[in-house]
Amino acid sequence: MSGDLPGTFRIMGTIAEQFIRVLRHAGVERVYGVVGDSLNPVVDAVRRTDGIEWVHVRHEEAGAFAAAAEAQTTGRLAVCAGSCGPGNTHLINGLYDAHRSGAPVLALASHIPSAEIGTGYFQETHPQKIFEECSSYCEMISNAGQMPRLLEHAIQTSLGGGGVSVLVLPGDVAQLDAGPTRRTVLPGGPGVVRPPEHQVAALAERLDAAEKVMLFAGAGVRGAHAEVMELAGRALSPIGHSLRGKEWIQYDNPYDVGMSGLLGYGACHKAMHEADLVVLLGTDFPYEDFLPGRNTVQIDHDATRLGRRTPLDLAVHGDVRETLRMVLPRIRQKGDRAFLDAMLREHARLLEKVVGAYTHDIARHVPIHPEYVAAVLDDLAADDAVFTVDTGMCNVWAARYLTPNGRRRVLGSFRHGSMANALPHAIGAQLADRDRQVVSLSGDGGLGMLMGELLTVKLHDLPVKTVVFNNSSLGMVKLEMMVDGLPSHETDHEHVDYAAIAQACGIPAARVEKPAEVRDALTTALDSRGPFLLDVVTDPDALSIPPHITAEQVRGFALAAGRTVLNGGVGKMLDMARANLRNVPRP
Repeated sequence: MSGDLPGTFRIMGTIAEQFIRVLRHAGVERVYGVVGDSLNPVVDAVRRTDGIEWVHVRHEEAGAFAAAAEAQTTGRLAVCAGSCGPGNTHLINGLYDAHRSGAPVLALASHIPSAEIGTGYFQETHPQKIFEECSSYCEMISNAGQMPRLLEHAIQTSLGGGGVSVLVLPGDVAQLDAGPTRRTVLPGGPGVVRPPEHQVAALAERLDAAEKVMLFAGAGVRGAHAEVMELAGRALSPIGHSLRGKEWIQYDNPYDVGMSGLLGYGACHKAMHEADLVVLLGTDFPYEDFLPGRNTVQIDHDATRLGRRTPLDLAVHGDVRETLRMVLPRIRQKGDRAFLDAMLREHARLLEKVVGAYTHDIARHVPIHPEYVAAVLDDLAADDAVFTVDTGMCNVWAARYLTPNGRRRVLGSFRHGSMANALPHAIGAQLADRDRQVVSLSGDGGLGMLMGELLTVKLHDLPVKTVVFNNSSLGMVKLEMMVDGLPSHETDHEHVDYAAIAQACGIPAARVEKPAEVRDALTTALDSRGPFLLDVVTDPDALSIPPHITAEQVRGFALAAGRTVLNGGVGKMLDMARANLRNVPRP
């Protein structure tokens, strides 16, 4: 338009319209939220803009979870919104999860009329203070001159650094006339971090000097599978992983020794503590009690994570793949397999020891072993399925039974640890790709907390498959009490028929109480064209303990006797461990 500055164009409309047009320019296809009040100008702008839709959810927290899942499965910016006061405070828990997961999410927190801010007006809050801790960027738009710069900066902050940005927009400001909109090229994501030469040289020196190297992989090994395998082969080192690292490193891995942490299994903990060099690869593993606290090197693209969990002998600031590509040509091939082979044998031995927990008398065990359900689901699910997993015992069954292959995804509230994430995560993952199989592993506690999102699944006709592990218990809380030597209290509740609830919502559903029915029921659920809920009545006594617990924790279990605590099986991981033993020379 004549008179505009070079490189700009004018949108004839409001700030709300400009806001939505900029989101479309950034590739955003939907906004999750609940309509109303101060959001109305933005919702109307969505209505009148091609290529973007409003996704109505039943609770704004679920909208934030859904946006987090969409962002994690696509790598693109995802958006959620909440109206003033309670509408945007409902976003907080889901945004904490998104931010701690590094999901590029933009949240629009609309606000009361700007002239009323600071007067104690109806529904008044202070969004910039409220969202400060769960975002990297949080600012308020108070006039047209701030747009679109603040929105573009918020987008760049989320895409460039990963995590949440929040923009606060009073409803009356959203209706002001918009100013010029710049033609800005937005980033596609963060760049590659190359470590400095002296750090690469120091890493090579330590790898060559160590006799027993152990690699521990987190989510930062995504895209570096080949390089990690090459390093393990060169250093003859076992590879363990965190829960978030599992999907990126466990498949096609002849050096696998399992997982560490509260949900751990196998020989990972032992290998880490017997090694004379532990290399942490792209992990911010938070449980320092499971780390050796010595002889440790850490590689991470985020320098703020280096050394914050455990003392380091060397900190390397760089992407895992780039760092390993730089160091591999500098290190020698080791010849002594003794440490690696000993850990592979120990890993197989430990898995053999616990596998009977779900195979013994399984065909007649009622209530159904949840391990069995997870194992069958793993068999039947698609090779590129997205699994969303509730916090609690569902995390355990996912960690031990879902087999990664480089194409499957497993999403959960692994850093924030929130209940009720699985179903709303599934909604976002399914909207990102309606043709991809998405399965929610929901605990009855988690599903009950945000059960209204079943209505969201039905409203948008999403083919989400919800498998409810229905043990009428808060299983992980029960386990925590037992570890502390406390009798479980208020963890067990009356049984609920979630299949009947789903059917009342208009979602096809079935209820399974016998193990012989599990496979056919899961097949029916997964083969259905639309949404389906499978309510599986599982054993509330099927709990899991980590492979390494303290004497005090053991005493706690004894004090809380009266419940059967199972180690839990390990699905196909035992088969993989047995196969890996073929590489171990016979004595």
